[in-house]
Amino acid sequence: MPNFSYGTPVRDLFPTVVAQAREAEAAGFDTAFVMDHFYQLPGIGEPDEPMLEAYSALSGLAMATTDIKLSALVTGNTYRNPPMLAKTVTTLDVVSGGRAVLGIGAGWFELEHRQFGYEFGTFTDRFERLGEALEIIVPMLRGQRPTFEGRWYRTESAINEPRLRDDLPVLLGGGGERKTFGYAARYADHLNVICNASELPRKLDALAQRCEEAGRDRATLETSFLAFVMIDEDGDRARQLQREFLLSRGVDLDTMSDEARAAAVDRQFVGSPDEVAEQIQTRVLDRGIDGIVVNLVANGHEPGVVELAGRTLTPLVSG
Repeated sequence: MPNFSYGTPVRDLFPTVVAQAREAEAAGFDTAFVMDHFYQLPGIGEPDEPMLEAYSALSGLAMATTDIKLSALVTGNTYRNPPMLAKTVTTLDVVSGGRAVLGIGAGWFELEHRQFGYEFGTFTDRFERLGEALEIIVPMLRGQRPTFEGRWYRTESAINEPRLRDDLPVLLGGGGERKTFGYAARYADHLNVICNASELPRKLDALAQRCEEAGRDRATLETSFLAFVMIDEDGDRARQLQREFLLSRGVDLDTMSDEARAAAVDRQFVGSPDEVAEQIQTRVLDRGIDGIVVNLVANGHEPGVVELAGRTLTPLVSG
């Protein structure tokens, strides 16, 4: 659920989120994700558009659903002290009856760091911090009590109780072929690859190299791809939604060269159910990705759209 700009009064905002999560659960999706941001992202909307705090929203969804897993895609490591994040996601796991997933990444949105007073630092700083955080968080999720002294963080026999289990999944998200993929090979159960679809062969080759360097069987690391999907029973309406969404972000497909247009829509899958299914199969799954995270940015809040996406995509990734 990439946005909360539903055109409703604030009191109706979270019921719309709940409706999407319940529809996803009924449609066969295995996980419901929210973003961990304080402002809307520049590729989707304006900074002052509605944005819920991730873990408060996920805890609310835990009470409104029964089976679907719950996660941030992904938690910004820079926004929380690592032991506190371990405690937060473990509490979500307890509250939800064992349905939490820790999605985590290095953090990247400079504006919200600056305006909220979080240290942004350099690219290298943020990935160093993520590496240190994983050395603390992963042991805490497994019932250990880590003592750690690093450049960015320190802990002393940090306790994380209560816990339901010692195998709470860790998902890393990003497209960095050295740092992110390397951390995924060392620490993660799942890697959500964020890139253009045309880049997937290179990304998966790089991931295989990182797994080999870490001494890990690549087949033990599940992968998914973050896909922007505009779907409607009427493929022309879906394409109109795409044009309207891109125009709202200052992108006019009609004025672009073929090369620029292809780059602008490289992460987008648009059309009728049959068209979207064919695009996902050939552009993503046939290249070796295990599953899809569906970002229904244009119309996911409309009743029936999440169900339509689930009905369309479930046959591609089941069995």
